[in-house]
Amino acid sequence: MKPSSLTTRLACLFALLCMTVLGVAGMMLYRGLETQLTLRDDAALVTRVKQIRALLQDQNTLQLLHDRPRLFENMMANREVLLVLRFPGEQPLIDINPGGIAVPDLVPVASDVAVSLTAVQRSIDAHGTPFSALAANLRTGQAGRELRITAGRLMGERTRILDNYRQQVVWMALGGSVLAAAVAFILVRRGMRPLGALAAHAASIGIDNLGARLDAARAPRELAPLVAALNAMLERLAGGFSRLSQVTEDMAHDLRTPIGTLLGQTEVALGQARSADYYHALLVSNQEELQRLSRMTANMLFLARADHADTMIEPARLDIAAEFARVADYFEGLAEERGLRIEIACAGQVWADPMLLRRAMANLLANAVHYADAPSTIVLSSRADADGVTLAVENAGPPIAPHQLARLFDRFYRADAARRDSSQSSGLGLAIVRTIMALHDGSAQAASSDGINRFSLHFRM
Repeated sequence: MKPSSLTTRLACLFALLCMTVLGVAGMMLYRGLETQLTLRDDAALVTRVKQIRALLQDQNTLQLLHDRPRLFENMMANREVLLVLRFPGEQPLIDINPGGIAVPDLVPVASDVAVSLTAVQRSIDAHGTPFSALAANLRTGQAGRELRITAGRLMGERTRILDNYRQQVVWMALGGSVLAAAVAFILVRRGMRPLGALAAHAASIGIDNLGARLDAARAPRELAPLVAALNAMLERLAGGFSRLSQVTEDMAHDLRTPIGTLLGQTEVALGQARSADYYHALLVSNQEELQRLSRMTANMLFLARADHADTMIEPARLDIAAEFARVADYFEGLAEERGLRIEIACAGQVWADPMLLRRAMANLLANAVHYADAPSTIVLSSRADADGVTLAVENAGPPIAPHQLARLFDRFYRADAARRDSSQSSGLGLAIVRTIMALHDGSAQAASSDGINRFSLHFRM
């Protein structure tokens, strides 16, 4: 099922919010109106009972009530739905009840107590219509006899008013919600236009114009973080594409040299019959070139695997001096051939993957043995502080320019372009070192000053 658009969802949410607000507001107004109407009707009922009390205080009126009850019925019938006047235990003097309402059993207000709203008792008749009633006694002066006044009223008019009002509230909430949804849809659609423009601009950026950036100045304030994030992503993509292009060019150049050598030597050998010694020398030369290709392929495969986020390492606590000694033993012969001496001045431990640490150390030491001035000493050292552990390889050699130091750890980069054709280097050794340190959440750095080149590995605590 295709998901609904953001505009539709926002419009529906706004309509639902409006319906809720209008419904709650209408319900509160409905309850307020119901309370006011109830108080009005109860007050009218209390006023009528007070008026009847005051009217019957006159003995002449009471006598007239005995003599001509129909007169009072005609006077009161249009004003009250229920009115019963009776002496307890006797037939009613007046019984006005055109609706045939069952007279409830009420507790009367004493004759010497003022009638108030608290005396009104409410109930619901058989048809569900609210009914209010009030009973009060009146001392007549006839040997202490008390006349009971029972008055009541069905709230049919109030019920009809409230029903009509409730229907209006419902229709107002529904109509307001529909109107709000339509208005919200139009406003949100107009408000989303900048996002559409950004999407179109982003879609127009391709390989040919990776340098283009989204215009943050024309974007709404709410979209500024999104624009900044997209521009940062484009910056990373442009940088990555540029590096990939450079790596591809360098790799093609490095592959072309051994492949060209292999092809050239093979074509020469096939040009005419050769001696066995010539073919033996050719195979030895080809073997060296193939070994170089194999090393380059293995290094590229390692870097490609290390770039994946799921690459895992198995760190352990390692003795720094023992690891440096292990790597130095391997390069001892090569160092002596060039008149170099390896000195180990380190102590302590480091938390790292054993195989990866040895590979990083070996690459740094191989680099130092290859480029150090002879005779000189290569120093392997370590330093621990509150921030972590730093391992360093120092050698005397030609100074490295500052702009070259920043790129030494890039793939296929060589500080000396004249060594590009060297069969001993693929330009990936320091790139592998940096990748290994990234896997350890550490860093690799290079420095050159006073004729000393220093390569260091920093492991964070």
